[in-house]
Amino acid sequence: MKSMRRVDRQMAETEAKELLGRGEYGILAVIDEDGRPYGVPLNYVYANDAVYVHCALQGKKLNAIADNPQACFTVVGHNQVLPDKFATNYESVMVFGPAAIVDAAEKEFALEAIIQRYSADFLEAGHAYIEKFRAATQVVKISIEHISGKRRAG
Repeated sequence: MKSMRRVDRQMAETEAKELLGRGEYGILAVIDEDGRPYGVPLNYVYANDAVYVHCALQGKKLNAIADNPQACFTVVGHNQVLPDKFATNYESVMVFGPAAIVDAAEKEFALEAIIQRYSADFLEAGHAYIEKFRAATQVVKISIEHISGKRRAG
């Protein structure tokens, strides 16, 4: 991996992981079956030093991952346009690594983590939802090989 051009804006790895843990959504980028970039916004959870997303049993992102598992996942945190300075304050994190469908045990872990994160006040209903749609749901794990965070404040 090339080093960041603006190293003065580089986050420490701990800060990048903290942003990854609190981001609202991320963009999964893969290469589609025609060799074109494909990015899709997704809810996710960061756990066990990996990113987990859920999806249907079939689809473009799963086809792309089957053809080429290398992925990039990007999260943007705070963002503030500064019109009078012709600049933007921002924070973002990118992770790179292979994406793969998880086994049944890891699928349960990830689905539980997603419910805890996005629907913590509705755990009973969330567990019923998981039970109802488990067979129609796939979970993909992006194993983090490289993480890079960047911020501009000021």
